[in-house]
Amino acid sequence: MKAMNLQDSMFLLIEQRQQPMHVGGMSIYTPPKDAGPDYVENIYQSWRKHVSANKPFNQRPVNKLGVWYWEEDTDFDIDYHLRHLALPKPGRIRELLAMVGRLHGTLMDRSRPLWEVSLIEGLADGRFAIYSKMHHSMVDGVTATKMAINMHAFNAQETKLPLWAQEHGRPANSHREAPGLLKQATEALHAGREMLPGLVSGLWDILRPAEADAPLSQPFKAPPSPFNVPITGSRRFVAQSYELARLKAISKAADATLNDVVLALCSGALRRYLEEHNELSENSLIAMLPVSMHGETDKGGNQVATILANLATNERNPLKRLARIVASTSAAKERMSKMVRLEKVAHTMMMMSPMLPGLVTGRAATHPAFNLVISNVPGPTRDMYLNGAHLDESYPVSIPMEYQAMNITVTSYVGAMAFGFTACRRAVPNMQRLIDYLDQAFAELEQALGLTGTPQVQPKAAAPKPARKAPAASAKPKTPGKTATGQAKPATPPATAKPRKPRTSKPAAS
Repeated sequence: MKAMNLQDSMFLLIEQRQQPMHVGGMSIYTPPKDAGPDYVENIYQSWRKHVSANKPFNQRPVNKLGVWYWEEDTDFDIDYHLRHLALPKPGRIRELLAMVGRLHGTLMDRSRPLWEVSLIEGLADGRFAIYSKMHHSMVDGVTATKMAINMHAFNAQETKLPLWAQEHGRPANSHREAPGLLKQATEALHAGREMLPGLVSGLWDILRPAEADAPLSQPFKAPPSPFNVPITGSRRFVAQSYELARLKAISKAADATLNDVVLALCSGALRRYLEEHNELSENSLIAMLPVSMHGETDKGGNQVATILANLATNERNPLKRLARIVASTSAAKERMSKMVRLEKVAHTMMMMSPMLPGLVTGRAATHPAFNLVISNVPGPTRDMYLNGAHLDESYPVSIPMEYQAMNITVTSYVGAMAFGFTACRRAVPNMQRLIDYLDQAFAELEQALGLTGTPQVQPKAAAPKPARKAPAASAKPKTPGKTATGQAKPATPPATAKPRKPRTSKPAAS
């Protein structure tokens, strides 16, 4: 039995029915050319044979005297964690996204290890999908991505063990003996000394007067928005993939980082969404950005700090909007670069500490700490295979929270950048329109930078129509624009692999 660190245990403490605290991922595969009709069933049966799990997949949470621990599940049941599902006809991406949304909204049984893997067949084009979810107390986004990569091979001939059967490695200090009381006290004193500056700076961020148009964003200065409302446990998931080359072209032309471009595209889509719902504020939305600290420690669990970014959603001009985003993230990153690891953790904890009273009193709706979370998690740069099947597309599925009704998480794979929007189904209506607005945000930036000749993946449907005012829930969503990671990749896949197909996905139904 091993005690959780404070950061990991917090994800269990704040979990509620309307607020499941697990991260997920949806991946789409093309079977090999010689795959028979039982290909997915055969994968499922072969995985079922792995009836035991390695750490952390054999660990369940237990609470003793108010302290959370990890302990081994001696009654591990693979049939609870591994599921085999099929899409209803006609088996479009639309049905897949709807299924993932439903699966993502359910809590996991705390008497068992907190993870699930679902094999999903029945896509109309012969492909299949895998949806997996792991509790945030187990892993952060970076760790989950690395684990998912480990069960894939870089060629079609090699077969890897499933996620739970792999050895995921141990921190360098995992076998060290527990220090004595004197050493523990010394280490605690040292840690406290390192954390104090972060606590002070975090408190100052909360208390200091707001400065108009200041690059460095402050917590609890974000405007009220339709995303800062109470949520239900029902989830909606929409996704879209774009050529990485398009983002890099914008990044180079605007002298901005790739992450700044991602934020600008999200900002443009959010601005249009708020406009169409008559909810656009004169003050900009503020996004919270997780920052990985895995390079600063050998410890497991969550290793994440946070910064705040001004999304400039109140700026109509796309280039001025991007420039304000660059100024905001640059100021935040410069400040964080001067902090040691524990100082960063303390600063994050202090900035977020007033959130709980706001959640209890309802003031989080009128005085949100920030408006939404936008994460960017780097993914693999090489084509990957699972039991001979080519990984075509991979999308992150993340965590909406009470008074934070929508989350945007972005990840890369080979020549594509995948955007995943996860939201409370009730709080964020007409969510599929965000994909249309993301297309439009791309076009705006490219046109403003003179990049209209940038090669693009062309949609199968007609070009996007002008945005409409709040379409009815029964309205049929149009086909999103640019998709298909394979079209963005210049290299030819190995002869043994089936060439990846364009994704002609439509958003899930409202």
